[in-house]
Amino acid sequence: MRSDDELYSTFLAGDGTAYDELMIRHGDDLLVYLNGYTHNFHDAEDLMIEAFARIMVKKPSIGAGSFRAYLFRTGRNLATRFHFRSHRAVIFSMDDLDREITDGTLPEQIAWDNEKAGILNVCLERIDPQLREALWLVYCEGMTYAQAADIMGVSSRKIDKLLAKGKLLLKEELGKEGVTNPY
Repeated sequence: MRSDDELYSTFLAGDGTAYDELMIRHGDDLLVYLNGYTHNFHDAEDLMIEAFARIMVKKPSIGAGSFRAYLFRTGRNLATRFHFRSHRAVIFSMDDLDREITDGTLPEQIAWDNEKAGILNVCLERIDPQLREALWLVYCEGMTYAQAADIMGVSSRKIDKLLAKGKLLLKEELGKEGVTNPY
């Protein structure tokens, strides 16, 4: 499988199918992330398409290993502008982030997983949006501290502090819900 850097370089050299592959690879994750800002799947989808389109048209110089972070930052910037235009109060939400399960998992397991996800979402909604976003980018999206810092417009050191505080507050909130061993 070709890396993001290889695909982007191939796209810059004129191969549009390489960009299609990047869209397939990162589109769903960006859509879920943007849905956390917009609380509307269709608005998130529009922003996701616009983020890819801006990169496709502008063809910016992106550092090695940074395509995904650059894409998410572009999406975040678009979502922030969307947020200010629509006067929404919540910046980032974990609502409606469930993905469809199609692997034949037992209904009981799906119900249990949904219940755990519901408790987690309730607890995440109780903490500061900036802490919630840092936790999401690093632990759910699997980004590095540097990539999350780039997306959020803060330093890697700030991400470290946000994660430490976020995990502590999340553990307290989970305790309030009766979760005694959140690990």
